[in-house]
Amino acid sequence: MASSQPVQTLITKSNAKTDIQNWMDGFILDRKTMQVSKNTINFYQVEFRRFIAYCEQIGVDKLEIITPSILRSYLIHLEDTGRNPGGINAGYRAIKTLFNWYEEEVEPVDWKNPIRKIKTPRLDVQPIEPVGLDDVEKLIRICNDGSVLSLRDKAIFMFLLDTGLRAFELCAMDIEDLDLTIGQVIIRKGKGGKPRMVWFGKKTRKAIRSYLRERSDKCQAVWITNNETRLTYWGLNQMLKRRSVEAGIDKPGLHDFRRAFALNCLRGGMDVYSLQKLMGHTDLQVLRRYLAQTDNDVREAHAKAGPVDDLL
Repeated sequence: MASSQPVQTLITKSNAKTDIQNWMDGFILDRKTMQVSKNTINFYQVEFRRFIAYCEQIGVDKLEIITPSILRSYLIHLEDTGRNPGGINAGYRAIKTLFNWYEEEVEPVDWKNPIRKIKTPRLDVQPIEPVGLDDVEKLIRICNDGSVLSLRDKAIFMFLLDTGLRAFELCAMDIEDLDLTIGQVIIRKGKGGKPRMVWFGKKTRKAIRSYLRERSDKCQAVWITNNETRLTYWGLNQMLKRRSVEAGIDKPGLHDFRRAFALNCLRGGMDVYSLQKLMGHTDLQVLRRYLAQTDNDVREAHAKAGPVDDLL
C-alpha cells in the first residue's frame, strides 16, 4: 500500500476487502502519516485482524452497521477465547480509537458512534514486581575491570534505574541529548512519538562521564558496541543476560528496571503526576499497579508495627 495513496482510493480500490477492512487500512495509513512507531502500528494491525475475523464469523462486513451489542459480544468473545483482562482491554482500546477516528474523519450523517455506549473493560490492578535493588547492585559490582564495556554496562544499569527509560528509548539516545552538568536527557521520540525530559543523579552522571571519557570513536550514540556502532535492543538484552550470569542472579527483564524506578520513586514520596510525566505515560492506568504495590508495603508495615497485636 503506497503511503501517498489517499484514504478514499483505499476504500474503493478492491472489492475483495470488506468495508471494515478498507476503513482499517485508512486508519493505519493515517497513523503512518502521523509517524507513530512501528510497534504501535503493529499493535493496531494485530487487534484489527482479530476484530475482522470476528466480524466475518458473525456476517458483519460494514463498519456503520456495527452496534454496541456487537461490540459487547466481541469483548465477551475475547474472554471466551482465552484473552486475559489486559488483552481484552487492549482490544477495546484499538477498536475505540478506530471508531473515534472514523467519526472525526467521515462525519457520517445519522450515525451514532457505538463505542460511546461501551464502558472500558475492567483491568484488574495487580502488583508488578520490579528488579530487586540488591540484584542491580550485584550487576553494577561485577562491571569492575575498567574496560570500556564494563564502564558502559555499569553506567547503563545505573541509568536505567535512575531514569525509568524504556529500553528502546535508551538505545536511541545521542550524546547531544545529554546534559551531564545538571543530569538531564531529552527523549526526542518516546512511545507514541512524544518527546519528554528526564533527569538522573550525581552518581549516574559520574558513571557516564567515566564511560564517555574512555571512548575515542566518532559515533553520535551514547551507548555503543565494540564495533563502535549503536547498541541495539537485542544487544542490550544479550548484555544483561551475560552480566546476570556473571553476577549469579536470575536475569531480570529490561522493563523490570523501569518498574523498579517507578516503585522506588513512589516509596520515596514522589507524587504520581510527576512520575507519570517522567515515565511518559498518557494516563495513570499503569501507575495504579505500582500504587497497589505500595499499598502492600503499608500493610506489611502495619503488620510489623501495629500497636494492638503486641498489647495483650
